[in-house]
Amino acid sequence: MKYLEFGPEKDLVSVIGAGCMRIAGMTEDAVEAFVLNAVDHEINFFDHADIYGGGKSELLFGSVLKKHPSLREKIFIQSKCAIHDGLFDFDRDYILKSVDGILSRLNTDHLDSLLLHRPDALMEPEEVGEAFDILKASGKVRSFGVSNMNRYQMELLSSGLNVDLSANQLQMSLVHAPMLEAGFNVNMMADASVMRDGGTLEYCRLKKVVVQTWSPLQIGYFGGVFLKDERYPELNALLDQLAEEQHTTPDAIAYAWLLRYPAKMQVITGTTNNEHLNNAAAAADVVLTKKQWYDLYKAVGRRLP
Repeated sequence: MKYLEFGPEKDLVSVIGAGCMRIAGMTEDAVEAFVLNAVDHEINFFDHADIYGGGKSELLFGSVLKKHPSLREKIFIQSKCAIHDGLFDFDRDYILKSVDGILSRLNTDHLDSLLLHRPDALMEPEEVGEAFDILKASGKVRSFGVSNMNRYQMELLSSGLNVDLSANQLQMSLVHAPMLEAGFNVNMMADASVMRDGGTLEYCRLKKVVVQTWSPLQIGYFGGVFLKDERYPELNALLDQLAEEQHTTPDAIAYAWLLRYPAKMQVITGTTNNEHLNNAAAAADVVLTKKQWYDLYKAVGRRLP
């Protein structure tokens, strides 16, 4: 496993993070096996949100921590808040109330990281800053970040904060990579040249913000997994070839492609299958050459200008 420095205290977190959105549909015993298996494979990062399973994902995870109290000091727990009742809400009191609920469900006294879950167009940066200051001073949250924000939203939010943003969780995969496509097609008269994110990847590199990729095997917004999808024969053939050469699996190659980008990259998996999670853990040790990275990028059907 490889690790990167996260947050103001430079915690070492695994470049593969176990996403916990789908554990709400599992039994408590299955969640326990999932968590212990992740730790056995040197994954120490677990990603939650208060809306996952309506809070059930956190409750089940909290039951595991209650059963294995010594586990808490070995792992890094992140959760997210701000989505409720069909809106995004960065109000100070709502953030504070949300964190109390998260901590109760997770059976812990602190979060290692709190992300604001999607941007609130009506946010008041200074009000968010007040909430973060209270959470930091009380020891309830150690580091802060965002999800699905562009660089200007991050800049606007940061104008009211006394802490640096540590992470931005963004959708990215081999097939869903508009942030990269816009960079390759600067000033071209093509759809791929449209910069929809304002240079977020480059901004995160400059600010040393961890880029957490969600849906790393998805075609689009929950459009299905591209592995073995007949619409991507060239891509899957190349994934199979590279997997055989590297003595690993095609999904590990797909994760390694994301990790090859030279930012502080972290893959957040969505699987609850222990075998698939183990494949993801193995991806941390796969290093693709520049040519292999570009070949995979083009195998989706893209052209370089």
